[in-house]
Amino acid sequence: MDYYPIPDNAARQFIDSSTVFGEYCRARAAARQYQGGMYWKKQDSYCYLVKTRPDNRQRRIGPRCPETEVVYKEFVTRKTETEARLASLAGSLRESERLNKALNVGRVPSVVISVLQAIEEAGLAEYFTIVGTHALYAYESAARIRIVQSALATQDVDLLWDARRRVQFMADIARLSTSVLAILQKADPSFRRREDQLSTAINDKGFEIDFLRRVPEGDDPHPLRLTADEGDLRPVQARRANVLTDARHFEHIVVSATGRMALMRTIDPTVFVEFKTWLATGAPDRPAIKRRRDAQQAAIVQSLLNESLLIP
Repeated sequence: MDYYPIPDNAARQFIDSSTVFGEYCRARAAARQYQGGMYWKKQDSYCYLVKTRPDNRQRRIGPRCPETEVVYKEFVTRKTETEARLASLAGSLRESERLNKALNVGRVPSVVISVLQAIEEAGLAEYFTIVGTHALYAYESAARIRIVQSALATQDVDLLWDARRRVQFMADIARLSTSVLAILQKADPSFRRREDQLSTAINDKGFEIDFLRRVPEGDDPHPLRLTADEGDLRPVQARRANVLTDARHFEHIVVSATGRMALMRTIDPTVFVEFKTWLATGAPDRPAIKRRRDAQQAAIVQSLLNESLLIP
């Protein structure tokens, strides 16, 4: 068999830790609404309410009056409540991660979890989709099975950038005043852009992150850099990547060997099977060793679908 079920205690722990992780993510999203602060600012005889942001920018809400008093009180109350809930759930999450590690719940490479978390924390997760071999971690997590290691062994992960939403992406990342490479470096400071392959970031362990995009369509710019930063990554065109870009998404919580968790966003498993089958049989210039693994991966996921262990 190319896969086998995980132990019952690991399966139960995954369910429990997923519940904690999901609630932690919801609490974190709620707390983001109350980032920064509010205070009353006096200027001569005039007093008004100011909202501050984490980057120290300020916005005047209005003069002190019954209405702004209510705004201030509600903000302070909700901020205190959400931060307390987030802190409590953070403690529960740490305990869940400890148990995940003890019970061998997951095995996703730790660097992949760190990258997913960094992109999520930057608020850019919706623009990137994991495709290729690493999608199998989301599928096996959903099916509560383990895929044989020979089908998973790889030292790179493919991140598909959604070129259809480039205008909104550029606006969002510009507000962050950062680059995609800098975001990766929050996950692992050793990430550097390969100067012989500008679409790839590599760390000091030799692990690579390849950024892909569809072949330019319509008014898609080409070549394209992800940000205005001259040293940032430049997604490479990939054959038939439009199929992956247009595919329905499949999301599932995944766990590293160290117990940490992240939400992996990948493609519908039926599209994975179709694409891997094409790579195995029809893609030009595909090395034979990769074709064999493509066929193996397609067969594994199709089997999970046939047995209803994996629901698209």
